[in-house]
Amino acid sequence: MAVPKRKVSKSRRDKRRTHYKLNVPGMSTCPKCGEIKLPHRVCRACGTYKDKAVLEV
Repeated sequence: MAVPKRKVSKSRRDKRRTHYKLNVPGMSTCPKCGEIKLPHRVCRACGTYKDKAVLEV
């Protein structure tokens, strides 16, 4: 059975965990109103998608 020979230090443990983090989704700006929005989604501020009115706001 595999058992660690020595205690893993906090520094070594934390180095291993550096990649366990949340990442922010890439944001884009609406070409019509300039609001920040998620790509490939309707703009919540003006209701357009690909320069076409989709929602009545």
